[in-house]
Amino acid sequence: MPKTLPRGTVEPLAITGAGVVSAAGLGLAALGDAIAGKPLADSPPADPQPGDYPAGPMRPVPPVDFAEHLGRKGLRHLDRTTKLGLLACKLALDSTDDQASDPATGVVMGTSTGSIRSTAEFCRDTLVHDRPYLVDAGSFPNTVMNCCAGQIAIRYGLHGVNATLAGGQLSSVLALRYARNALVGRQSPRLLVGGVEELGPQSAWAWHLAGGLAPEAGLGEGCAVFSVSGAPEAAPDGGTADPAGDGRPAAPPLAWLLACEVAYLGGEVHRGRLAEGLAGVIARAMRRSGVRPEEVDLVSMGACGHRGLRRIEERAVTAALERVPERVLRAGEAIGECYSAAGALQLAALLGEWQERPDSAGRVGLVTAVGSDGNAGCVVVRAPAPVG
Repeated sequence: MPKTLPRGTVEPLAITGAGVVSAAGLGLAALGDAIAGKPLADSPPADPQPGDYPAGPMRPVPPVDFAEHLGRKGLRHLDRTTKLGLLACKLALDSTDDQASDPATGVVMGTSTGSIRSTAEFCRDTLVHDRPYLVDAGSFPNTVMNCCAGQIAIRYGLHGVNATLAGGQLSSVLALRYARNALVGRQSPRLLVGGVEELGPQSAWAWHLAGGLAPEAGLGEGCAVFSVSGAPEAAPDGGTADPAGDGRPAAPPLAWLLACEVAYLGGEVHRGRLAEGLAGVIARAMRRSGVRPEEVDLVSMGACGHRGLRRIEERAVTAALERVPERVLRAGEAIGECYSAAGALQLAALLGEWQERPDSAGRVGLVTAVGSDGNAGCVVVRAPAPVG
């Protein structure tokens, strides 16, 4: 990446690792296979009473032995949201060249409201027990919105920035935006940033009764976390120059995070204005990235099964790029609606697609998101230059 940036553009950041847990399984490759067309069978959630869920397609994460991946210590009272986050972070750390946890590393997670299931079940216990205080005290920390981010920091010894952002459909994009600002402001040398969503009967019934999704849209869950750091000086071979001070260039990152822009357009915004607003956000993100519309090769869209939002997102992207995008990824169609984790999984799908394509070097991709609450956002990323 250039040492001097054109006026109005922002500093690029390096995405050096990724950890993904989704209905497709573990890792970028499994997610890429699912999006490429490998069928995923609908299955009941890993729940003692699957009949508590409404009828409809479900895309839970396949059975995972969390103890095998994370060790048994400390898992007894953790809820599924936190376990998904811990596993994704471990995969992200393991995927980087430096697997050791730097204490200065921080954590930024996007979520809906933490674990909806944990909160609902804890509140119910206060009503059904003989005394309100006869509840499982060990499960109370799971009801706190930032429980997942806090447990990640504790388990991996991370003392840097620790933040949790709740913004509905835009939660993961907001987390990326927050992380961008923290890294550019030198608040931390590296951040683990992503989004997490758990599939439970409470959230499933909420989607069912609200009618916000098309009948054929599946409900999913998962987590995607990325190791993101400030951009070091670029090496001539496309890697990064002497990151460890030993004279050897590091491998190129998975991608360069160029810009992340968000906007709130109003809760009762007209659909036409929502499309116009998202188009403006995309245009602003490209302008701050120094990217021209014709350079965009791939768009990862989020509004798959949402009633009305899919066309809004398509109109906005077409308007911003001044053409219909040739290549579009829709991760939600394969792994289900993952709500607050959707943006992170969309980015993971884009990175997985680039890893499978030998001609992806230097290409530009967009991750777009829009919510029925009037929030809109866009992330711009570039594939690394070829090495050698």
